[in-house]
Amino acid sequence: MALMDNMTEVTQFILLGLTNDPDLQVPLFITFFLIYVITLVGNLGLILLILLDSHLHSPMYFFLGNLSLVDFCYSSSVTPTVMSGFLIRNEVTFYNVCTVQMFFVTGFATVENYLLASMAYDRHAAVCKPLQYNTTMTTNMCAFLIIGCYVCGFLNASIYTGNTFSLSFCKSNVIHHFFCDIPAVMFLSCSDIYVNELILVCVASFNVLFALIVILISYTLIFITILKIHSSAGYHKAISTCASHFTAASIFYGTVIFMYLQPSSSHSMDTDKIASVFYTMVIPMLNPMVYSLRNKEVKRAFTKIVFQAK
Repeated sequence: MALMDNMTEVTQFILLGLTNDPDLQVPLFITFFLIYVITLVGNLGLILLILLDSHLHSPMYFFLGNLSLVDFCYSSSVTPTVMSGFLIRNEVTFYNVCTVQMFFVTGFATVENYLLASMAYDRHAAVCKPLQYNTTMTTNMCAFLIIGCYVCGFLNASIYTGNTFSLSFCKSNVIHHFFCDIPAVMFLSCSDIYVNELILVCVASFNVLFALIVILISYTLIFITILKIHSSAGYHKAISTCASHFTAASIFYGTVIFMYLQPSSSHSMDTDKIASVFYTMVIPMLNPMVYSLRNKEVKRAFTKIVFQAK
């Protein structure tokens, strides 16, 4: 039943999926299946490449390997649910399953948020202080930053998930989304969500703004340094070093800010679904391409591994 009795606690949810148009089910299933395959091959392939080639054992690629791992896990938390939604109309998901999915989706999204900030700091060290780079970005420093990203990510996921599921759900159990996203689940609550929504916005704002401040400060210092470079070769090298990260960060933060840093009254479920497709599936697919296509070291490592295999 879509509607539950007011005295009955919800034990399962119904996901409406991305669209109810039967003519779009198969084409969209094929599209998202291809997106998922490209995401898996791109991210796992990049991780394998970094592990196998000793020339890629540097802080930059250490962070990039972790970003690929997070993108793989992030996409895998959502995309299979989306694809099954095209095959099973009004898919039923249990309360606990919904909780776990929300925890991992928000956890990996927050880890990516802090990873992008750490990568900006790494690029700042590489461009602004190249002679001190090896002493700044030591193995211990890289490990500290990576561990900090995961701890912050899943600590925040616990706050997000606990904050959402502390609410009572005793009305509709129909989620107007293709996965258990926070605003869509909160919308179903029969409790007063004002405080919970305030907590969500405050915590999300802190995470995003903190990372953005680190990125903006890093890039401000990078651009100041680039302007002082008189060599054409040095100028282009500095630009190419930062271009991929800047592109990936712009796409990620643009989508996240649009999704979460607004009150629920401003949310359109259809618009949220489109934005969610980008940040849960398209971005994890694009990141390996953004970081690899213009990276000569990655291309060289890939060519080397391919020829060795032959």
